[in-house]
Amino acid sequence: MSTQNVALIVGATGLSGSYTGQHLKAEGWTVVTLSRSAADLPWSDRHIAADLEDAAATRAALQAASDVTHVFFCTWSRQQNEEENVRVNALMIRNLFEGLADAPLKHAALVTGLKHYLGSFEDYANVKPYTPFLESSPRLPGLNFYYAQEDVLFEYAAKRGFNWTVHRPHTMIGFVIGNAMNMAVTLATYASICKHTGRPFVFPGSPEQYAAVADVTDARILAKQLHWAVTTKGAENTPFNTVNGDVFRWTWLWAQIAGYFGLPVGEYPGHPVPLESQMADAPTLWAEIVAKHGLQDIPVNKLASWWHSDADLGRTLECFTDMTNSRTRGFTAYQQTSQSFFDVFDELRARKIIPS
Repeated sequence: MSTQNVALIVGATGLSGSYTGQHLKAEGWTVVTLSRSAADLPWSDRHIAADLEDAAATRAALQAASDVTHVFFCTWSRQQNEEENVRVNALMIRNLFEGLADAPLKHAALVTGLKHYLGSFEDYANVKPYTPFLESSPRLPGLNFYYAQEDVLFEYAAKRGFNWTVHRPHTMIGFVIGNAMNMAVTLATYASICKHTGRPFVFPGSPEQYAAVADVTDARILAKQLHWAVTTKGAENTPFNTVNGDVFRWTWLWAQIAGYFGLPVGEYPGHPVPLESQMADAPTLWAEIVAKHGLQDIPVNKLASWWHSDADLGRTLECFTDMTNSRTRGFTAYQQTSQSFFDVFDELRARKIIPS
């Protein structure tokens, strides 16, 4: 095992952090993980529990990370408004770098997302974006905590002389339980409830999104790109869009997902039918499903994030990205999107989290 590369995965229990940590471990890195509370991660060499909003506690906890050479910042904290999002999320990354003052940092990678192009939660899509989203696009006006995170990253990279990269995934696909942004687990839960009840498996989003060109990000692709970026000469100090490399339309991908679960495709009504309202009775139904099929007893609201998938699928504009910055520098990893979903569904079945 190489001891030269020591990764600190911030947000190690989340989707992007867990996949990145596991990938780096497989590549021979020493992996140090950080999350708000204790965690038993079999691929972690050393876990640190720290609340990054607490500067003193973070500084004390990160004494156990004095050998870290590479930081992968894969977390954020949602607040009541964008002003607070900016303040808290900038503070978290600032406290992290202050706590790593003595570490021999070579590179810090920040994972953000497409709100860089679409605007904050409060100003979302008020400016119609140009698609595909270009890494060279200027920032939108107004507050955006992604910009605040970037600015702190740039400040410390310049001050301390380490390299940086920023990675902007789209909708994230992967296996993790309890992550608010995991559409694959949400759709698997929805499909399982439809099969149990005989309800139609209807696309819940907007007509614009149903027909538009779209893309997503497999967490495995993000992990590969993060590793590539910190080990490739010429990739440093660059922002990267991060998606599977294919595009699709929900009009036909929805039918493929239905086919996986043995469901007919529900007739699309031409308007949104949000999951959050459709699934109001999901807790009771899921308890029935768990009992009937002998599944792991995980509450449905820990599996499914109805509101977040509603937000993704309810967009009224086209969203897909261009990967020029990484493609021209040699990153060629590709993942078929339908298989991204099916692989998660397979794992959920194998672990008896959804019915077979």
